[in-house]
Amino acid sequence: MALLQISEPGQSTAPHQHKLAVGIDLGTTNSLVATVRSGLSSVLVDDDGHALLPSVVRYLPDGSIDVGYSAQAAQSQDPTNTIISAKRFMGRGLKDIDVSQQPYHFIDSNEMVQIETRAGIKSPVEISAEILKTLKTRAEKSLSGELVGVVITVPAYFDDAQRQATKDAARLAGLNVLRLLNEPTAAAVAYGLNNASEGTYVIYDLGGGTFDISILKLAKGVFEVLATNGDSALGGDDFDRRVFCWILEQSKCKPVNAQDTRLLLTKAREAKEWLTDHATAQITSVLSTGELVNITLSTKQFNELTQTLVTKTLTPTKKALRDANLTIDDIKGVVMVGGATRMPQIRLAVADFFKQTPLTNLDPDKVVALGAAIQANTLAGNKSESDLLLLDVIPLSLGLETMGGLVEKVIPRNSTLPIARAQEFTTFKDGQTAMSIHVLQGERELVMDCRSLARFELRGIPPMVAGAARIRVTFTVDADGLLSVSARETTSNIEANIVVKPSYGLSEEQILTMLKSSFSEAENDKNARLLAEAKVDAESLLAAINMALEQDGSLLNAKEKQKIISQMDALQANIHGGVGDAIRKATEVLNAATEDFAAKRMDASVSRALAGKNLNSLEI
Repeated sequence: MALLQISEPGQSTAPHQHKLAVGIDLGTTNSLVATVRSGLSSVLVDDDGHALLPSVVRYLPDGSIDVGYSAQAAQSQDPTNTIISAKRFMGRGLKDIDVSQQPYHFIDSNEMVQIETRAGIKSPVEISAEILKTLKTRAEKSLSGELVGVVITVPAYFDDAQRQATKDAARLAGLNVLRLLNEPTAAAVAYGLNNASEGTYVIYDLGGGTFDISILKLAKGVFEVLATNGDSALGGDDFDRRVFCWILEQSKCKPVNAQDTRLLLTKAREAKEWLTDHATAQITSVLSTGELVNITLSTKQFNELTQTLVTKTLTPTKKALRDANLTIDDIKGVVMVGGATRMPQIRLAVADFFKQTPLTNLDPDKVVALGAAIQANTLAGNKSESDLLLLDVIPLSLGLETMGGLVEKVIPRNSTLPIARAQEFTTFKDGQTAMSIHVLQGERELVMDCRSLARFELRGIPPMVAGAARIRVTFTVDADGLLSVSARETTSNIEANIVVKPSYGLSEEQILTMLKSSFSEAENDKNARLLAEAKVDAESLLAAINMALEQDGSLLNAKEKQKIISQMDALQANIHGGVGDAIRKATEVLNAATEDFAAKRMDASVSRALAGKNLNSLEI
């Protein structure tokens, strides 16, 4: 007689069978994959025993793709086809990137920036997908089976576009994403479960390309994020760049090409890592021009070069503490995450700020992947040693445009995820049958100072007097931090909705500007635009009058010509003065001074057109 296998509804008929799920830390510099086996999370290694996979993708001449250490080794020989730090380009437009610091051929588009390679035009999503494919292959080979799902970590300060780009990359790699998990939260999961810790902890996460600070409350398996802040354009790469610039200054090299730039950046990173355990680092290299670089960098010099970057991490830290209504005395421990936290001056600065030694007993390179693996194991339906509840937060407020160009906030920043909030709005005009819904992200009060995420229309509203209709707008942010918005007229149940997928994300400058809520900057931008427009109009008028004087200056007597030239000189002087109102007034005066000249030119033009013709020959 065959035995019946009984399982919970929705679960496998073989409940004893372990589902294969992994956590992936898709990093700027290095990436990792981890899983839970026999109740313990561990990082999976490649055939050579490497846990880390350099986040480097090279497109080879034969059409194949190289990922990892071998691609990294060739980066200075083939810089334009070897892409590093692609994570920094995820969800970004060309205007968000300092292209002068990059060796790539960027292609601008209305959406995310793209890079031209010998294999064609590639987006950061496609490049990241190659890294994820390599990690997927490693995991399935190590676990001897196909994956049912993955948890991928992202910086806590990634916006909607960057999160969506990460999910798209996973889809291209053939991965089923169970959840996007904030990196600091993943680190807290790994640290909290491994150490059975409770209390309020700060997760200080400085990776290769991003910085996050999160404050979490750990209590009996519940991980509640109280506040988050950060800088999605600050990381170990920026420390390398400081050393690179110092090398150029000290060696007095001629302007370097893309190949030498990548070579010296590699040397800068190696020197930074060497100084973690040594007092000095020798930087030696031969450039493509034959120039020899041979200089010594001391720990003291390195600290001086990068002090402003270290200080830059403490500003978001102070803001996060303020948002959580906490003081330094309320913090039980500070967990260091990310390879860049190995730098001694970082640990010293953190210890000095929090008045306690930071916690470093878990490998800062691996802790995020280990936490993601624990969450993946739970979401896949495998038995977990302890119940696990994650309560994350949204980094920036979400709202709608209302009359007068104002923003009505629906979900404030640092609200716990997942979350759904609804708010009622009404019509502005009698008989209004449609309403435009404009979704915004940011902390300021005016639409012009916030980031537009999406627009959609609700049509079919029954005609009523102004203010009678009741439009209920609902914002829903899922556990991945992705937004959807719906609008419904409550009397007729007419509904419209949209899943928000912005074309590319916010630059760090935009995020900081939103949080500062300064109106003076918006006023300055307006004045700068008006000045630029006044200069363009004035210069166009001067060019047109100069050409007219060359062609028909003989139509004027000396006095008339001198009057126009005097007004032109006055306008030119005002352009150099740079005052918008003065330029506009001088433009109006010059326009008035040339009216008679314009009339004379018109008469002369008509006379030339009619010369030698009689009335009968003209077609009327």
